[in-house]
Amino acid sequence: MSLFHQVPEPGNAAALNAPLAERMRPRSLDEYVGQQHLLAPGKPLRVQIERDDTASMIFWGPPGVGKTTLAKIIAETTRATFIQFSAVLAGIKEIKQVMSEAEKAAQYGSRTILFIDEIHRFNKAQQDAFLPYVEHGTIRLIGATTENPSFEIISALLSRCRVYTLRALSEDEIVTLLTRALNNTEHGLGNIHITAEDAALRLLASYSSGDARNALNALEISAKLADARSQKTITPEVATEALQQRTLLYDKQGEEHYNLISALHKSIRNSDVDASLYWLGRMLQSGEDPMYVARRVVRMAVEDIGLAAPEALNLSLSARDAMHFLGSPEGDLALAQAVAWLALAPKSNAIYTGYAAVLADIENTRAEPVPLHLRNAPTGLMKSLDYGKGYRYAHDEEGKVADMQCLPESLEGRRYYYPTNEGREKLLAQRMEEIRKIKEGKHKG
Repeated sequence: MSLFHQVPEPGNAAALNAPLAERMRPRSLDEYVGQQHLLAPGKPLRVQIERDDTASMIFWGPPGVGKTTLAKIIAETTRATFIQFSAVLAGIKEIKQVMSEAEKAAQYGSRTILFIDEIHRFNKAQQDAFLPYVEHGTIRLIGATTENPSFEIISALLSRCRVYTLRALSEDEIVTLLTRALNNTEHGLGNIHITAEDAALRLLASYSSGDARNALNALEISAKLADARSQKTITPEVATEALQQRTLLYDKQGEEHYNLISALHKSIRNSDVDASLYWLGRMLQSGEDPMYVARRVVRMAVEDIGLAAPEALNLSLSARDAMHFLGSPEGDLALAQAVAWLALAPKSNAIYTGYAAVLADIENTRAEPVPLHLRNAPTGLMKSLDYGKGYRYAHDEEGKVADMQCLPESLEGRRYYYPTNEGREKLLAQRMEEIRKIKEGKHKG
């Protein structure tokens, strides 16, 4: 079969048996819901479509927001041959076959739109194979990805495409789609005469996490449950039964993984305990490895609380051990306890910045030998070489502090640690000032 065979139109036997989400796929921009930042009159993508601009493009956004639908609408608007390609199933052989047929079609004036779903799954060599055809205009490439194109698409291909960021649909937009599906007699559920309470639609929209496909699938299940029970209205109870469990967008290796841990870390740093607990819950409920979260919580304790509240480290390590011992969900509370405590604790990054300055000096200055007076002299030879000469034992000194330089000569007087006035660190700042005065007094003496 030619790779240019037409996809069956809605209305035939195959389409009627398709899932509701597929049957209700919008067929024009007027039917399309959402992405008004791109598709409202005068917005960039709308202008590109209306002007029949043939530039290739990448649609980046979460699942179920209309990436495939937009590609099909563009193909229909421009009357181009539409080929849908899955990066999961295709290889170099299939790519070359498609390119060959597209070249033949171009000779007869036919335009080809090649839509690649999950384009980020193509490796570098596979992505390279498209470059000459995109550059020469043989095909108009439209790629869809849930991953950040900056990291997943090769720069040569990315530079030849316009990237459009699609957003998760709002609850109101999802409710609009669900209502349309309930009332549509041609492709939707209108023929079974099922209605839905507004609370039920809101519940379905909320649990879909902005994914229209999930919401429509849940609506279809809800309608079947209601119809089987001879109910003519989908209630919140029926919707809850159909949902079973909220679908949360998450990819343990993808961008959302880093977005959520970043939100947790920055909420703790900003002392927002409620936001911190929320982002923790989002990560754990999405299936994140609790031990990964525990490790990051330990990191937060030393990076953002530090010596302002040194017990933060012990509490975080205890939460890690409790999670390891109990597992989830019992151990989740231990992490929640640690996260709440860290959020409310006094904050200091003095150790973090001080140690970074140390590493910078190590990188940018020569590695000087340890001063002789700081070296041990366990042998006669070492003593004869002045190892340990001039060392002053702090415990024998007044104030337990000797007026003795301990840094290499080139870094004499260099300071790395600047304690804040937060929490316990305020006491450390006072102690540092005491030590400075003792040294100063002995130096003058």
